[in-house]
Amino acid sequence: MSILSMLRGQIWLYNSNPSVGDEIRKIRPGIIVSSNELGILRLKVIVPITGWKNEFIDVPWMVKLEVDEENGLSKTSAADTFQVRSVSQERLIEQIGIVSIANMTKIEKSLSIVLDIN
Repeated sequence: MSILSMLRGQIWLYNSNPSVGDEIRKIRPGIIVSSNELGILRLKVIVPITGWKNEFIDVPWMVKLEVDEENGLSKTSAADTFQVRSVSQERLIEQIGIVSIANMTKIEKSLSIVLDIN
């Protein structure tokens, strides 16, 4: 897979194993949030996606993602910006969709809270 075909805002299935402690495990979707300008790197910064739970409603680092035609998700989910991580492109298995501009804006805002960036 070409590094250049892995772009910001795309949702990919990725293999998070092996993981340690409370890190998210197994094959799951994640959103590429790293800049496309860093295309020479064989790493991507991603935000993992997990199943939505109602207790996430007031959690500022969880962004609710409803199923739509473009994102390829099979159920209401959450982008967990607290678990942002850099992964090798070799962990990325296949693209399943793309996140909307509105949701990407919410993810960016949540990342700024988690990382304390104004």
